[in-house]
Amino acid sequence: MPVPPAQIDVAQSDLPQTTVREGDLLWTPSAGQVEGARLTEFTRFAEARTGRRFADYEQLWAWSTTELEEFRQAIWDFFDVRSSAPYTAVLESRAMPGARWFPGARLNFAEHLLRQERAGTPALLFADEISPLRELPWEEFARQVRAVATHLRAQGIGVGDRVVAYLPNIPQAMVGMLATASVGAIWASVSPDFGARGALDRLGQLDPAVLLAADGYRYGGRDFDRRGEVAEIVARLPSVREVVHVPVLGLEQPGTPWDDVLSGPAVPAAEFEFAQVPFDQPLWVVFSSGTTGLPKAIVHGHGGILLEHLKLHVLHHDLRPGDRAFFFTTTGWMMWNFLVSMPLVGAAPVLYDGNPSHPDVDVLWRIAQDSRARLFGASPTFVELMQKAGVVPRERFDLDALDVVMPAGSPVAPAVTAWFYADVKDDLSIATGSGGTDCCTGFVGGVPTLPVYAGEIQARSLGVAAEAWDESGTSVVGQVGELVITAPMPSMPLFFWGDDDGARYRASYFETFPGVWRHGDFFELNERGGCFVRGRSDAVLNRQGVRIGTAEIYRVVEDDPAVLTSLVVNLDLPGGGFFMPLFVVLRPGQELDADLQARLRRSLRAEYTPRHVPDAIVAVGAIPMTRSGKKMEIPVRRVLLGAAPADVADPNAMADADAFADIAEYARTQQDYTPS
Repeated sequence: MPVPPAQIDVAQSDLPQTTVREGDLLWTPSAGQVEGARLTEFTRFAEARTGRRFADYEQLWAWSTTELEEFRQAIWDFFDVRSSAPYTAVLESRAMPGARWFPGARLNFAEHLLRQERAGTPALLFADEISPLRELPWEEFARQVRAVATHLRAQGIGVGDRVVAYLPNIPQAMVGMLATASVGAIWASVSPDFGARGALDRLGQLDPAVLLAADGYRYGGRDFDRRGEVAEIVARLPSVREVVHVPVLGLEQPGTPWDDVLSGPAVPAAEFEFAQVPFDQPLWVVFSSGTTGLPKAIVHGHGGILLEHLKLHVLHHDLRPGDRAFFFTTTGWMMWNFLVSMPLVGAAPVLYDGNPSHPDVDVLWRIAQDSRARLFGASPTFVELMQKAGVVPRERFDLDALDVVMPAGSPVAPAVTAWFYADVKDDLSIATGSGGTDCCTGFVGGVPTLPVYAGEIQARSLGVAAEAWDESGTSVVGQVGELVITAPMPSMPLFFWGDDDGARYRASYFETFPGVWRHGDFFELNERGGCFVRGRSDAVLNRQGVRIGTAEIYRVVEDDPAVLTSLVVNLDLPGGGFFMPLFVVLRPGQELDADLQARLRRSLRAEYTPRHVPDAIVAVGAIPMTRSGKKMEIPVRRVLLGAAPADVADPNAMADADAFADIAEYARTQQDYTPS
């Protein structure tokens, strides 16, 4: 969950204006780091089996996106993916949508993960606001998965049934997901900070048979009793045959106690059978933000997620057996799915349930230290607030084990990239990522053998044929275009739940450029293959025919030490006019006076063009954001044009349900929109 500005005491720091600029070289891997990278090992493996030579990453990427069958077969073999039945082809057809990977193969995602069991080592580590970091040993973790799977089978749950969860980011959620996958059922989860309506908008689409539900959760030093919400959810889900009560606060709650499930009969490891399902059998359902309508229920398959996450964790994040990896997330964000799949490669995920700035603003760095995390990840929104709070982790914590930092969830400003080197550690691979819930992976991201440049994502991910296209469908370099994917990927959605004829699926991705995935982001590639996500293309700022990505404005405005965060939209007005207001949340003690307004306008004009200068700058108490930290530009635009906040956004999908208040009041007081 993004951190509301009020939760961080930024008054302790007076940040100087940064001098770092987009594209500044910040870090280069040593020869030893390049030689020792798992990506280098895979490159040699691919060269040996294909007879090709890849002089650099760009050549490897080009092969991976043109010779699709060769690349995915190499991934399958490099990671020793196992199938109980032979496949008849690597890729039956390249058509999008409709590509079918590894037809005939039968496997199980959970089986591949649990085969990494290593006695005497932790399967995962976990902490919350009141309890210290603890370990769950592999032996006990695997036993719990088998016990829960055995219980599900005893309840008649099998291939294709749905098991859903209303749980925080705790070990029970990870155990439940793997037990569900083990028997071939389909998993979906939301975090208990969703209200009943938000949970039902998502889980209610699936007609689930089993619900795993917490009695509540803790956040910011407070206990939140959710038994009323659970009761409402159960009452409105007639398909649910069993509710499993997972204690978090220790409150009485109806249902089968979690401990009773764990203490029931469990088949020994040697006798336990994982359901062998087709490569494209549904594994889990993840949900879009749902800010403007019913969330899309996006279905991913066992095989596609298995191949994609093996590639992502090892080749792009360089994870190895015994590593620990920490990403701050909730069960309602696809980064949870990313995190809990890390045991596929022998790495132990570190789970944290709670407020990322409680009891101390730097609690996440303490967890990174105590867990000896090799990878640390969080939303750039959180990192920017840490930066402006003056937090210097390297001065307070031993981060010697840390090698990889992964900001993900929204565009990353150059100053954020530079902050890691200045205040965290000199020698780091900053693996900035961007992709999304839709494919549950990164389209662009970290490459451990490449340099890091400020504000720049290192490269397009292997197997992801990402390009920037102009309106005519021409690939462009050095200018902003639409992010498109021109070749199929195994983790593209199988379908949307309830979208029986596929119409909503096709409209979401393939309507603009038939046969080509349009993601909805503004995207730019430079000559060296570096990548920039410039904001949502459906939130485009069209000023006198010139298209502007909102991220360009945010980089400049949020680089100012007086500004915590911001949001900009452009309104098309009757008669062909337009009005572009910029909303800013200021640091405590700051005032939006004439000097600050003039400074922001000068900076935007100097860094970009006069068209980037807003018509009005308005101070507000909060910026509407989704739970994953994305700014809600389209709903804000609709509110400014007269819609009620309740009609444009589900409060359950927002980080702060009251964040529209000041913007709605501003809209109410405007007789017309004229430049200030």
